[in-house]
Amino acid sequence: MEAPLPLLTAHEVRILGCLVEKAVTTPDYYPLTLNSLTLACNQQSNRDPVVAFEETTVVRALDGLREKRLASVFTGAESRVSKYKHSLNDAVLLTPAEVGLLCVLMLRGPQTLAELRTRTERFQPFESLAEVEEAMQILASRPSQPLVVKLPRPPGTKEPRYAHLFSGPLDVAALSSSATATTAEPATLAVRAENERLAQLESATAALRAELADLRQQFAEFRKQFE
Repeated sequence: MEAPLPLLTAHEVRILGCLVEKAVTTPDYYPLTLNSLTLACNQQSNRDPVVAFEETTVVRALDGLREKRLASVFTGAESRVSKYKHSLNDAVLLTPAEVGLLCVLMLRGPQTLAELRTRTERFQPFESLAEVEEAMQILASRPSQPLVVKLPRPPGTKEPRYAHLFSGPLDVAALSSSATATTAEPATLAVRAENERLAQLESATAALRAELADLRQQFAEFRKQFE
C-alpha cells in the first residue's frame, strides 16, 4: 500500500499544480525555470484564486515540495539555470485522467463534474460525466489516502462540487457557503498573499534573532573559560 502523502500548504499546492499542468500542456518548455514557474503561478486565466507570488515565495514552496519528495531540481548539460519538475507520479500511482482531475482542482479550487470534464480536456478527455464521476469516486476512496472529497450541495445550486485533500481535511461548511460568495478582486488576493509572505518573513527573522542571541551567549560563556 502506498504511503500517505504529506500535507501541503496552499503555496505548495499551487506550485505542484503548475508543474503538473506545464508538464502536460507545454512539454517542450518543461522542466520549468524559476521565472517560468512564477509566471505560471500568477496566470490570470485558469487560476482560482489569482495570486501575485514573488520568486522568493515560489522558492520557499519548492523547498517544501522537495523536502516532501514531490518536486526536484533538474540540471541538464544544456541548461545554465536550475529547472524544476514534479514527482507526483513517483509518489502516487495515478492514471493520466486522475492526474488531470487533481491538477485542475489544485489550480482552480472546488468544481462540479461538468466543470471538471471541460477543464481536463488538455489532459485526458472524458466521454461523459459518468466517467468523470467514476474517476472522482476512485480518487475519493483510495485505501491509502483519499485525494478528493465530494462537498455538500450549497443552497440554490443544482450540482455538488468536489475538492482536493492535499492540504488535509476541509472545512466543508465554509467551502459550501463560499460557492455563492463574491470572489475577491485580484488586488485583494495579492495583498493577502503579500501579508502572508511578510508574516512568514517576520517569524523567520524572529527565530534567527533568537538563535543569534543564544549563540552570542554561548560564545561569551566559552570566552570566560580562558579569561
